[in-house]
Amino acid sequence: MQIVFFVALVALASFCQNLTGFAFGLIFVGVAGATHLMSIADAANVACLLSIVNGVSYMRAYRFTPNWPMLRPMLISSVIGVVGGVVLLHWLSGNALSGLRMLLGVVIVLCALLLLTQKKALEQPSGPGAMWVAGVSSGLLGGLFATPGPPMVYHLYRQPLDRTLVRHCLFAMFVTCSLLRAVMVAAEGQLNWSVFGWTALAFPVVTGVTWWSARHPPALPRKLVEWMVCGLLILSGLSLLWSGWQASQPEAVVPSDATALHGDFVRIVRIS
Repeated sequence: MQIVFFVALVALASFCQNLTGFAFGLIFVGVAGATHLMSIADAANVACLLSIVNGVSYMRAYRFTPNWPMLRPMLISSVIGVVGGVVLLHWLSGNALSGLRMLLGVVIVLCALLLLTQKKALEQPSGPGAMWVAGVSSGLLGGLFATPGPPMVYHLYRQPLDRTLVRHCLFAMFVTCSLLRAVMVAAEGQLNWSVFGWTALAFPVVTGVTWWSARHPPALPRKLVEWMVCGLLILSGLSLLWSGWQASQPEAVVPSDATALHGDFVRIVRIS
């Protein structure tokens, strides 16, 4: 039964990722941690590896052609942001991290609501400065809290761009950030055999869902997809708020099970 639930969760996360361009880790880690399917640390590592599998499968299935003028600043800025986020992670105190996490959660929720109320995309693309700000911000979130998506998602979904191009660029950025994170996690010795076992089990599910989505794309209205994007952004922001609030509570009042989960979360943040 546990394996069936795991396979269904991976399929759902892959489908949403293929549809919107992000949210695999948000859905998988959130549900796996909430249902105690596995530790949050293992769930985040599995999600990291599966994001790479999903991204590569997507690029092959959709015949991805890089738009380098757009991708180059995205990738460079997000990598710089990840490195900066890791440096900040080791420099900031626990209370400062909790406060920053909650502040970022509020900002992401507000940005999602602004995107939701936006009647139409911008008439002209934003300048290169906005792309660099979004890329560095996404990288910082990835380095600090293993949540790299929201700033770039918000930026790209406001632009007058084809949604397929938006998804392609998001996939390219997430694969790059996930590869960097996987190398860092491996260097810390956190990729255990359990993580590889779950990843191997999910591999055919991720590739199969991506292949099926490419050949039978769901005919969903653009507005519905954008509502899904905003809903997932709000969920991401609320999860940052909740985890920040939990981390700020005195350990003495946290039940033993919650303490174990919180310890897993802190460990995965420190290697992200």
